[in-house]
Amino acid sequence: MNFSFQLSPFNFHLSTEKMVVKDKIKALREALEQHNYNYYVLSAPTISDREFDEMMKELQVLEEAHPEYADPHSPTQRVGSDLSKEFEQVVHKYPMLSLGNTYSEDEVKDFYERIARDLNEPFEIVAELKYDGTSISLTYGDGRLVRAVTRGDGTRGDDVTANVKTIRSVPLKLMGDRYPATFEIRGEILLPWAEFDRLNKEREEQEEPLFANPRNAAAGSLRQLDTNVTAGRRLRFLAYSLGEVDAPGMTPWTTHSSLMASLKSWGFDTPPEGRICRSVEEARAYYEHLEKERDDLPFEIDGVVYKLDNREAQAALGYTARAPRFAVAWKFTSRKAETRLKKIAVQVGRTGVLTPVAELEPVSLGGVMVSRATLHNEDEIRRLDLRENDIVIIQRAGDVIPDVVGPVLEKRPEGLVPFEFPHVCPVCGSPARRLEGEAAWRCLNMACPAVIMRSIVHFVSKAGLDVDGVGAKWVEALIESGRV
Repeated sequence: MNFSFQLSPFNFHLSTEKMVVKDKIKALREALEQHNYNYYVLSAPTISDREFDEMMKELQVLEEAHPEYADPHSPTQRVGSDLSKEFEQVVHKYPMLSLGNTYSEDEVKDFYERIARDLNEPFEIVAELKYDGTSISLTYGDGRLVRAVTRGDGTRGDDVTANVKTIRSVPLKLMGDRYPATFEIRGEILLPWAEFDRLNKEREEQEEPLFANPRNAAAGSLRQLDTNVTAGRRLRFLAYSLGEVDAPGMTPWTTHSSLMASLKSWGFDTPPEGRICRSVEEARAYYEHLEKERDDLPFEIDGVVYKLDNREAQAALGYTARAPRFAVAWKFTSRKAETRLKKIAVQVGRTGVLTPVAELEPVSLGGVMVSRATLHNEDEIRRLDLRENDIVIIQRAGDVIPDVVGPVLEKRPEGLVPFEFPHVCPVCGSPARRLEGEAAWRCLNMACPAVIMRSIVHFVSKAGLDVDGVGAKWVEALIESGRV
């Protein structure tokens, strides 16, 4: 007996649609895991925080609409990981979760309305600066620092106690005597702007990759195998919450504000006093105030954190798999500007690598005058289709090094031709070569004046003989005068 089965157009359409959704969920999960790795492990993000958050939100919506594709290992069920094989790993008794992020006033309004609905009683929201650093957990016993652990994947992190002890603002022994017998402090490790600029200047002289932002520099500093390197980075620590607490006989803190006062009395540096925002209008006013003032602060901030001041109410609302229900972060938007790409210059480094640099008409971006931006390599110029004299968009999306987003095609003047990457050294005219599997072109002449000059700069730098007071300008002058 023969049986035949014909798939109806409706069933076929339904199954095709489900396959598209399944493939989309799979692609988003894989992309987010890669970006998590770039951000937390390599400290080299390739997309902005906002792009990451938008991808995460899209995945959350798809997973909620299609519970049949649930996966306990989905990025929506965890925070990113900065775990390293070089350090002992420690399990957090209470997970270190990330905050829910928003970029719109409407979502902050939803947050207020949800709190009001869930609590059904008067409440106060305290607003604080959202520092852009790296999270850390500090455990104290009998008033002394016992252990410091990174956030890691939220459930376990790296033991970086030896490095954290080099940070001067971390108390090794607490002040006073009214503190819990054993307790965990959570906070942020930060790199001040002044130190960030100093570090990047040193790295530029040594032709090392520049840190994209203070957050990446702080994260990398914590995971140094040589504690002397960490000590030289002059990091700062700010305490903002409690984790595990063993405090028999002590009166619990009823508000976040009173907890901050206690932390300060024990010798911790804490964020500036928070502002109570009883309405969305007050929340917006504080957000707009900080967005204007952020460039004058000694640390990078990337938004405002709003959280319930009442700690009992915090406990009542609890947590999702990734974030507390009693808090949200309203993040600042990307800093962007338009300007003209005057020229694509090609520089030669000490190893002969040819690096393209965008020379821009100076433009103010986040309070800083920007006139140059790296273009990385030939492939990046082709991908963006950048041409000299283009009007381009540049941004600092939480990153300090300006990034060329791309050209404004509707403003492109007629007659502009694609940029041809040089196949000879722009300094000595020798042949340049691009090895298979590499993105960079290299000058093959090791006697190239640019190679010699950058090599000598490296030789006298901190990574070499550390000759005090001899920088790139001095080396260049000595070579041009014939003394070297």
